[in-house]
Amino acid sequence: MAANRGPRPAPNDRELRLWKVGRALGLAFAGAVLAAGGIFYTLVVLLDFKEIDSTAKLDAKTLFDLVKLSFGVVAGAGALVALVVAYRRQRVDEAGAHREATRLHTERFSQAVDKLGSDSPAVRLGGVHALAGLADDAPDDSLRQTCIDVLCAYLQLPFTPDPGTDHTHQEEHHRYLAFRKVRHTILRLIGDHYRRQRGAHRSWQGCDLDLTGVIIDGPLNFDGASFSGSRVSFDGATFSGGTVSFYEASFSGGRVSFGGATFSGGDVFFGAATFSDGEVSFGAATFSGGTVSFPEARFSGGDVSLHSSVFSGCMVSFGGATFSGGRVSLGGATFSGGHVSFRRATFSGSNVDFEDATFSGGGMSFSRAIGEAPRGLPLDNPPAEVGDIPAEWRVNP
Repeated sequence: MAANRGPRPAPNDRELRLWKVGRALGLAFAGAVLAAGGIFYTLVVLLDFKEIDSTAKLDAKTLFDLVKLSFGVVAGAGALVALVVAYRRQRVDEAGAHREATRLHTERFSQAVDKLGSDSPAVRLGGVHALAGLADDAPDDSLRQTCIDVLCAYLQLPFTPDPGTDHTHQEEHHRYLAFRKVRHTILRLIGDHYRRQRGAHRSWQGCDLDLTGVIIDGPLNFDGASFSGSRVSFDGATFSGGTVSFYEASFSGGRVSFGGATFSGGDVFFGAATFSDGEVSFGAATFSGGTVSFPEARFSGGDVSLHSSVFSGCMVSFGGATFSGGRVSLGGATFSGGHVSFRRATFSGSNVDFEDATFSGGGMSFSRAIGEAPRGLPLDNPPAEVGDIPAEWRVNP
């Protein structure tokens, strides 16, 4: 995902773009003269001077005042030169310190990446923690993003499936469990860092997260995380076993995509999550087995799409969810087997779309739902799979 973004300028690139000394001094003197003139004119106006007395001869007091003024101007000019030079020196020192920090970061980064390629699961685990620590301490956002990208890329690598617990494959089974521990540790660290409030130390909120095609077979906790201004991709990911929780997560701005993802077994939980001012896409996702639930979720603003998704043999719940504002699309979705519940859901002021959805087998319940009927729902002759439709929604009650 990081490849889709334009390159971010590092802070030292900006710091080294210093003006030449002559130009800097000239502008500084010009600014000082303008400031002094402005102050002088303001004082003249405030003190209400009508005219300036002229004298035919130069007395000793006036001469002494002129000498003091001359020395003051020279001293002020010298101080201005010293200030400009000190400022430039400070900027150059900061740039040098940043380059040194970047150099040390690069060395540590290389060592951590080498560990990820080790044949030893323990060494790989050490590399994972080293990369997470580097992301926390990165001198700028670009280097932090690079560390996150490498951790995501590790999760995208193919791995040997579990050979089973048969005693003839005991060594391979233990090796599989050890390397699975490495993957699960990365998932845990990602969740931990995205749950931290943006701007806090060790927070990764605002950074892009590319988990395209990843097999998520362990716990992934995004409770309370905020996905704002970043791009998060679970495209083609497989959620099998384990639990993925987005409890009270906030999806606002940016883009979060589960396009083509497979939810099979395990639980995916969006309880009390807020979807507003952004795009969250489950387009062409497959929900089979397990549970996917949005209890008490709030859909307001933005665009939430489950277009062309396939719901088969699983429990999908929008119980108590509120659909207000924005657009929620289930157009072209296929509901076969399993059960989809909108019990106690509220539909108000939003565009909820079931256009061209296919219902075959399974069931869908709108028990105690209130508000406006979703668009595209077959209300005049509802199929047997769609039950508990509120009486006020029916065309021919």
